[in-house]
Amino acid sequence: MKIVDVVCEPVRSGFYRNDQAAIRAGATRDGFLYVGDAITPGFRTIREPGAAVSIMLLLSDGQVALGDCAEVQYPGAGGRARVFSASDAVDQIRKHVAPVLLGRDITGFRDLAEEVDEHRIGDGLLATAVRFGVTQALLHAAALASAITMAEVIQREYRTGIDLVPVPLFAQTGDDRYTNVDKMILKEVDVLPHGLINEVRTKLGTDGARLKEYVGWLRDRIVKLRSRPGYAPRLHIDTYGTIGLAFDRDVGRIADYLAELAAQAAPFSLRIEHPVDAGSRAAQVDSYVALRRTLAERSIHVELVVDEWCNTLEDIKVFVAAGAADVIHVKMPDRGGINNTIDALLHVRRSGLTAYCGGTCNETDISSRVSAHVAMACGADQILAKPGMGVDEGLMIVGNEMVRVAALARRRAKLAGPACLT
Repeated sequence: MKIVDVVCEPVRSGFYRNDQAAIRAGATRDGFLYVGDAITPGFRTIREPGAAVSIMLLLSDGQVALGDCAEVQYPGAGGRARVFSASDAVDQIRKHVAPVLLGRDITGFRDLAEEVDEHRIGDGLLATAVRFGVTQALLHAAALASAITMAEVIQREYRTGIDLVPVPLFAQTGDDRYTNVDKMILKEVDVLPHGLINEVRTKLGTDGARLKEYVGWLRDRIVKLRSRPGYAPRLHIDTYGTIGLAFDRDVGRIADYLAELAAQAAPFSLRIEHPVDAGSRAAQVDSYVALRRTLAERSIHVELVVDEWCNTLEDIKVFVAAGAADVIHVKMPDRGGINNTIDALLHVRRSGLTAYCGGTCNETDISSRVSAHVAMACGADQILAKPGMGVDEGLMIVGNEMVRVAALARRRAKLAGPACLT
């Protein structure tokens, strides 16, 4: 099977992009928007509609393989790629990607994905979002060519030896952090609530009191609403470096505060994502190592999740080697080609740390479905329910895709014959 045409068009993403620096600096809300000037280069306003580009690979048998270029909710923050331009992406795809792919045989995924991911234009690589979208389409094309699921392609080519079963779902509340928690409890989400604690004064509290109160409410709400005593979700809260801001990056004070949060969360386990933003990869590694050591010395049972400054496969290897986190957030759009996400998840899993197959509310339905295949094939510990901030939509898109993949894999194993399901 060959690629006979490459079609790309701008499409809508599942949410919005935000200027994280402006929000952390205290931008005030005006309804759904923010008041104030943008700080991060590339932003015109603090909150803008997200952008995406859909890639369609037309195959010689008439089938179409799909992938979507997308950016994270907070581009340009924590060492991430700059704000995404759909028009620039379309230009790159037509000028630099199509000539590489047209006429190519689809004999698998890995080699061609790595070729595209490493393809250079001038002094650099293709845009991160472009590599993300094109490699999704290549994975889909390989699955169509072999009449198997994308997860099975990964399972076979990377020889993972991992059973294809749904992995735990992690849902995010967005700013509606109370009503959306009720939705999560009713649907027995595995990991919740994310919380979006991205500003000190109104969300964390200058002394951390607001988040501490919220964690206590969260604990009580789960106990009150759960339909069975056995439902015990893991609590995972993203604090966007605000804890470090509130406590002057003092490791001892931060550890004391995390101990208070853990006590509030009990009997549920607690993960805290990005408690400190140290400003660079090296500094972030050092701060996480020091904080993780302090928590262990004081027997404080809080898992640290790294996100910012851990954007590339190389970054992940540095954090893993240093033991600089309990959980590595492998944020898919930041990795470029999804081959890098696969390598990263497998590397984290082999290291004994926890592999979180993440991403952003600002992705699309297509990239989210591909994420489900990647997470299952790599045995991730959890996957983000995405896109959007409505809870139900992300749970449906990612959760249903995992159920379908698992069912097809079971059926194919039972038949133990030529592939007959797609």
